[in-house]
Amino acid sequence: MATLRLHLAILPTMLRILAATFLACALSAHAQQYDLVLRNGHVLDPKNNVDARSDVAIRDGKIAAIEPSIPASAAKQSVDISGLYLTPGLIDIHVHVFTGLRHDAWGNGDLSVPADVMAIPNGVTTMADAGSSGWRDFPEFRRRIIDDSKTRIFAFLNIVGAGMANSDDAAEQNEHDMDLDALSKTIEQNRDIIVGIKTAHWQQPNFISVQKAVAAGNRNHLPVMVDFGWFDNKSYEQMISTLLRPGDISTHVFRMPAPLLTPDGKPAPYMLEARRRGIKFDVGHGGGSFNFALAEPMVKGGFFPDSISTDLHVGSATGVMLNLPNVMSKMLALGIPLPEVIRESTTNPASEIGHPELGQIAVGSVADIAVLRIDHGHFGYSDLAGGKVDGTERIVPEMTLRAGRVVFDLDARTAVPWREGHLKYATR
Repeated sequence: MATLRLHLAILPTMLRILAATFLACALSAHAQQYDLVLRNGHVLDPKNNVDARSDVAIRDGKIAAIEPSIPASAAKQSVDISGLYLTPGLIDIHVHVFTGLRHDAWGNGDLSVPADVMAIPNGVTTMADAGSSGWRDFPEFRRRIIDDSKTRIFAFLNIVGAGMANSDDAAEQNEHDMDLDALSKTIEQNRDIIVGIKTAHWQQPNFISVQKAVAAGNRNHLPVMVDFGWFDNKSYEQMISTLLRPGDISTHVFRMPAPLLTPDGKPAPYMLEARRRGIKFDVGHGGGSFNFALAEPMVKGGFFPDSISTDLHVGSATGVMLNLPNVMSKMLALGIPLPEVIRESTTNPASEIGHPELGQIAVGSVADIAVLRIDHGHFGYSDLAGGKVDGTERIVPEMTLRAGRVVFDLDARTAVPWREGHLKYATR
């Protein structure tokens, strides 16, 4: 009986403690309304004209808040990125990532590179493969690569059914493999992934490949990306001025010997007119398509590229191209301001591939984010002819978020000291 009276006496106290505990838990859960907050970074979002220090909160894979200050207690995890830039995830619209067993080939071959390996550590959250596959092997490309990648991958479908099946470009000379019916059927079945049509490496003294690609573009309401190919047997000016439509993309814009300049070194009038008509000009650096002899005078003359891309493949990734941040750093060295370099690597390419919802830091948008460090010092940058320019800035990726999840963290900002944390280590 005494024991019962004791229990009854302390019951109100126990209930108060339990109520207080439940209330604290409820308040804590309410306070932690975000999954992650990135604090004290410099947000650079050209699309929405944001260029200021702000905190960015993420919930359920999307950007939930952008405020001058968001308390660390408002999120399950808080990461301090003081001194760093927070930008939209970088978008590279000229890559070759259809890896496979073909020898000496980009399409389903060993000249392409694994997408995630080259994207995630470099702040790239979205890529567009530029014609590695044609309609014949696109289903395999999608099943084996696109649908299984952390990186978001779109594709320009090659006008040639076989795609880029060999390094000597022989497959892409086959006019009879430009089947618009089969290509259109593949596009219709994959509208969520295919963002355009690619023509490349056409060696003949005519524009059959470009004309077929434009016809396919008209039929399927998609832009065309053109790798012009040879300058000695047809006119680049003629193609730009008479064949391409507003929204079509000329990649490898700084490739010699493209006649982009007047005799006195100014941007050619036909280039200015093409831009006014809405033709887009893409860097597409690659392993043989970027020269300062064109890039520097064009930039100095106020003709910036619309988009910065890599033409990523085994040869370019192991050469002077390296990766997208390195190409962006070359643009900085040529005098393009940082906000514009970010625009050309995020907002502009997103628009060119028909996905303007990407390439921005806005409430409600997917939380694809690059956290970048700008190093200051003396840096040298090379083109593909061995030419050099000196720069004072270099872009270094520090962190990559894909759909709100941290997938790359160079300095382990999201980790905790192992001696202090309560961590469970894997046994293998």
